[in-house]
Parts: sequence; structure tokens; C-alpha cells
Amino acid sequence: MSVLPLVFTSGWASGINAYAVVLLLGLFGATGLTDEVPGSLQRTDVLVVAGVLFLCEAVADKIPYVDSAWDTAHTVIRPVAGAVVAVLLAGGSGSLPELAAGAVGGSTALMSHLVKAGTRMAVNTSPEPFSNVGVSVLEDLGVAGIITFAVFHPVAAAVVAGVLLLLGLLVLVFLASRIRRFLRRRARRREERRPAGAGGPWPHG
Repeated sequence: MSVLPLVFTSGWASGINAYAVVLLLGLFGATGLTDEVPGSLQRTDVLVVAGVLFLCEAVADKIPYVDSAWDTAHTVIRPVAGAVVAVLLAGGSGSLPELAAGAVGGSTALMSHLVKAGTRMAVNTSPEPFSNVGVSVLEDLGVAGIITFAVFHPVAAAVVAGVLLLLGLLVLVFLASRIRRFLRRRARRREERRPAGAGGPWPHG
């Protein structure tokens, strides 16, 4: 069976939370729920490191502005992780060239990362912190659900991941224009509240 659907889905999920992907795939492989996961992802040291980093991300991802700083630091890490996981999956199956798998996993992870980072920037324009927590929890549940689904139904999961990626890109475009309009309105209101003649030339005596 081709491993391409699992490569695509894991790439999408890696762009959102790469550590969760490594941890979940490793645990599924170690417990014998799937034969698609290579042994390198099932090693105890890999699972421990992935678990610790996942906990760090779970905390940082729910704090306003800290989440965006974390996303910026992971602009390279997540696509690279998506590519590495894809190469490992392809190497274990032999049904997909490793170079092609790395390209699919890495590019998909990059696109989903951009969606996540852009969405968080928009969410941070909200004055309250609860929206960050809600979005973060939804992302964590989404990654866990889609990876679990992919282990048992890889093709269907890949279709879902593709739809989510497309919707995310559309939402990102909508949010970008919305943020620009918000900033323009705020600047216009600031100008309207400015007293008449403020900032103008000094009157002549």
C-alpha cells in the first residue's frame, strides 16, 4: 500500500505541532497499532524528547504573543520535521521515493505552519487571552484526531487534511484583509479624535 496519504497527513499535522506528530506516530508504532511507523520513531529517547517538547509547546502555544514568538522560532523546525518524518515513513515502506516524500511532507508542513502562524497573529489582536487557549486546544485535538484517523484510514485522513489545509489558506486570506481593515479604521478614528489644528503649524504673531 502507498504511504503517500500518511506522508501528506503527517506533513499537514507537523506544520501545526511537529512534536505531537512524532510522539503519536512513535506510540502507535511501539504499541503495534500500525506497521507503517519506522523503528527510529519508536525509540524511547525519541519519544521522551518529543513528549517534553510537546509539553513545552502546549504551554507556550496558549499564551498571547508568546505563541507567535514560538511560531516564528519554528518556521524552519516544523517544515524540516515534516520532511524528516515523511522520509522515514517512505524509507520504511519502499512504495514512495524518499526525496519525493520529503518534498511532500516538508512543503505541506510549511503551508500549514503559515496558516497556523498567520491565524495566531490575527487572534492576538483580540484584547482577551481566552481565544488563544481555545484555538490552541482545537489545534491539539485536531492533530491528535487526524493522526489517529490516518493510522487506520490513511486515504480518508489525507482528504480531510487537504480540505483543512485549503480552508486554512482561505481563512488566512480573509483574516489578513480583516486585520488591514481593522488597522485602517483605528488610524482613521485616531485622526478624527485629534483636536482641530493639532500637529499643524504654529500660528503667526
